[in-house]
Amino acid sequence: MMKDYKFAIILGVVVIILILVAVGMEWFKSGSSAKSSAPYDLVTTFKGDAGKSRAFTWYTSDSNAAGVLELVKGQASSFANLDVIRVNANSNSIKTDNGSRGVHKTEATGLEPGTLYSYRVGSGVEGEWSTVAEFTTEETGLDSVTFINVTDSQGETTNDFKLWGKTLGKALQTFPEAKFIVHNGDLTENPEDSAGWDQFFGNVQGLISGIPLMPVTGNHDEVDDDVKDFTSHFNLPDNGAKGSIAGTSYSFDYGPVHVSVLNTESNLKKQAEWLKRDLKNTDKEWKIVAMHRPAYGGNSYKKVEDWTDIFDAYEVDLVLQGHNHEYSRSFPLRAGKIVPEGENPVGAKRGTVYVVTNASGGKFNEKKEDQFYHKVHIQNYKQMFAGISVSGNTLTYQAYDVDGKMLDEFVLTN
Repeated sequence: MMKDYKFAIILGVVVIILILVAVGMEWFKSGSSAKSSAPYDLVTTFKGDAGKSRAFTWYTSDSNAAGVLELVKGQASSFANLDVIRVNANSNSIKTDNGSRGVHKTEATGLEPGTLYSYRVGSGVEGEWSTVAEFTTEETGLDSVTFINVTDSQGETTNDFKLWGKTLGKALQTFPEAKFIVHNGDLTENPEDSAGWDQFFGNVQGLISGIPLMPVTGNHDEVDDDVKDFTSHFNLPDNGAKGSIAGTSYSFDYGPVHVSVLNTESNLKKQAEWLKRDLKNTDKEWKIVAMHRPAYGGNSYKKVEDWTDIFDAYEVDLVLQGHNHEYSRSFPLRAGKIVPEGENPVGAKRGTVYVVTNASGGKFNEKKEDQFYHKVHIQNYKQMFAGISVSGNTLTYQAYDVDGKMLDEFVLTN
């Protein structure tokens, strides 16, 4: 009888072990640890009026988690006993290479211009909130603004993303007054690598939770007409071209600047028609275009030649580009030719300047051949960034390497 009892106990233990192993194998196959509603990959963007609204996106490992935004006026570390604005997020799920994830997007509207807000995002349950972050809405009647331009972080390894984080950190240290960041595309090497996205956001989380990051779609962000891994991470204006995937073409204003964001990877003709309307309808003094593949960079992308005619017609001041992983700046160009200094017709602008701000990550290309349109063309094999400051009728552009050395500077005057 005792032997039978011991055998039953041993058999029971073996069965339990086998069950645990089976459960563990299923957990391993699913590629996920314990599901959590805690937010990560948090980023803020503009979606509507920068003076009265702010948009947010974050991920959760629990694809069924709820999403909530809470914000208060002023600086606050705790929201207890404060007048809290609470906004529910639009929550969906996305399949990744590490299992299904929750995607949460929301926008706070009806805010007061020129006002500091503190906010947090999460599920609404204690212990599942982000760290409290801050942002300030645009002031009314602002006639000046500074912003940062970076491109091609294109991380693949942990070190790549550390370099990206160091670059953006140096950029904001150099231009602490910057109100937003424009990234010219190729945020990661492989858009289906969820760990890459986590490191892209993780290395700059304390920065982009407060300063809007406005992204451009690059050829490593849209692959074979699939751009969901890119667009799922950002809550962007839905005012872009008909036929374009939402978040791949759009425009926004800040102070005296109008920024048109184009996607060089698809829907080029319809974007051209949209761009005409977009530039025609703006009353902003300064017109800036951001796109990935360059019209005039280390080399030129022939498929976007028609866009340059639109830049000329609507007097675009500056085109921010990426893709070449080197630094270049053009002479002012109009109709594909250099505009000679001092030969502008009365009342006309001096032409459009095209820049490529080198890579902000670890990947560089050999310097391409010099072209007739190059005013500056270098490869220093260092991460770079630029600060663009607009005040009244003057635009100042300054390009730095990650060590803080200024490598290029120019001034445009309207």
